[in-house]
Amino acid sequence: MAPGSSTVSKLKVQLKLSIQRLRMVQQKDTAIAKQQRRSMAQLLEQGKEESARIRVENIIRSDIDTELLEILELYCELLLARIGLLEGKDCDPGLEEAVKSIIYAAPRTDVKELQLARQLLVEKYGKDFAMQAIENSDGKVAERVVKKLKVEPPSEELVTLYLKEIARTYGIHWPKHETGSAEDDEQDDDDEPSSGQAVRNLEAPLSTEELSKATPPSDMGPKSPVSVAPPKSSTDNVSPKIKMPGPLELRPGPKMAGLDRKTQESATKANPKNPVGGKIPDVDELASRFAALKR
Repeated sequence: MAPGSSTVSKLKVQLKLSIQRLRMVQQKDTAIAKQQRRSMAQLLEQGKEESARIRVENIIRSDIDTELLEILELYCELLLARIGLLEGKDCDPGLEEAVKSIIYAAPRTDVKELQLARQLLVEKYGKDFAMQAIENSDGKVAERVVKKLKVEPPSEELVTLYLKEIARTYGIHWPKHETGSAEDDEQDDDDEPSSGQAVRNLEAPLSTEELSKATPPSDMGPKSPVSVAPPKSSTDNVSPKIKMPGPLELRPGPKMAGLDRKTQESATKANPKNPVGGKIPDVDELASRFAALKR
C-alpha cells in the first residue's frame, strides 16, 4: 500500500473516533452546564447577584466551547464523507476550510482523538500548509472558529441576558425591580387580605335556614347496641329479606298445668261461691282461704 493511502486509512479511523469523542464531550458539558444554571438560579433567588454575575461567565465560556466542538464535529463528518478527495497530494479547495480549521483549533481542545487526526493531516499536507493554518495567514480558517477561540471576558449585556434567561427558566423573579407589577400586587392582596374578611366569612355561624337545608351525616344520632348484617344475595335467593322472630308465647308445662288445676279445685271446694277466675277476693276471703288450707 502506498504511504498516502496508509495515512488516509489511519485518518479515516481517527475521524470516526473523533466524532464519537466529540459527541460524548458535548453531552457531558451540557449536563454540567445544566447543574451550573441551577446553582445560578439559587444564587439569584437568595439575592446574591454579584456572585451570580461572576460565576455565570463560566457557563458562557462552557457554552462557547460546546459550540466549538459541534463545529469541529461537523468538519470531521465532512472529511469522512469526502475521504476519497484526501487521496491527492494537494488539499482539495472544498476541504481546505475544514482541514485548516481542525489544524487551527484541535490543540486548544481536550479531545485527544481530534489531536491525533490533526497530526495525520499535518503529515499529509506538510509543514508549510500547517503553518498557514496555525497562523491563519491566508484567512482560510472559519471565522466562527476564530471568534469562539478568542479569550476575552463576555460583555455586560451578555451576562445580563444569561441571568435573565436562567431566572425565567427556573421561575425566579429577577431583576427585583421588574417584579412589582400590578398582577403581583393583586395576587398578594388575594393571599393576605388586609381586612380579614375572608377569615371572618369562614368563622361566621350558619343561619337556621342554612342548617335546615344541610344534610346530616349518616352516622349522626344514637346507635342501636344490636346490629343485624343484611343478608347476601345468592343464585337461590336473589332478593333476600330479613325475618325477625315475633314475641315468644309462654305456655306452662305439664307439671305446672297439673298444679294449677289442683289449686283451682281446692279453692273451689273451700269457697264455691267465688271460684278462681272470678273477681279479685278481699282480705277476709283470703284469710278464710289460708285457714282452710291449714286444716
